[in-house]
Amino acid sequence: MKNKSSVALVVLLLAATLAVASPKPPKASVPQSVPAFPGTLVNARYVYVTSYDGEQFDPSLLPEDRKAIGTVQDAMQKWGKFIVVYEPRQADIVLMVTSRPSEDILAVYDAHGWPGNQYLWRMMGRSGLQPSETPLITNLEKAFERAIAAK
Repeated sequence: MKNKSSVALVVLLLAATLAVASPKPPKASVPQSVPAFPGTLVNARYVYVTSYDGEQFDPSLLPEDRKAIGTVQDAMQKWGKFIVVYEPRQADIVLMVTSRPSEDILAVYDAHGWPGNQYLWRMMGRSGLQPSETPLITNLEKAFERAIAAK
């Protein structure tokens, strides 16, 4: 009986060790509370997406930011609430992104007065703007829909 208990204990310890040691993919971590979307922008139609460090085709822009811009543009087109434009003067809203291994940022600006004005909505989170999963965009959509419902 003691032999069976020893074997069971060894198997249990081995399983626990493997569970702890197995590499897990990084989970997207986005704050649970989604800030309210500004009601002044719910009638906006045109969106321009850029990075804090430059425009999409700026040669000095980091590849992570370039990819984040493309990911956000694709998500905006799939969502269908906004029309993506490629010049800031044509936009009602400017989305500014940054993608770093430690944290991604998505901020919404009123294009009338940009650059120089303060962001009106912003969220940050780890792995928030990846091509396969965009929880920051999902939260933007939720906040936008709540603002429309409150209108």
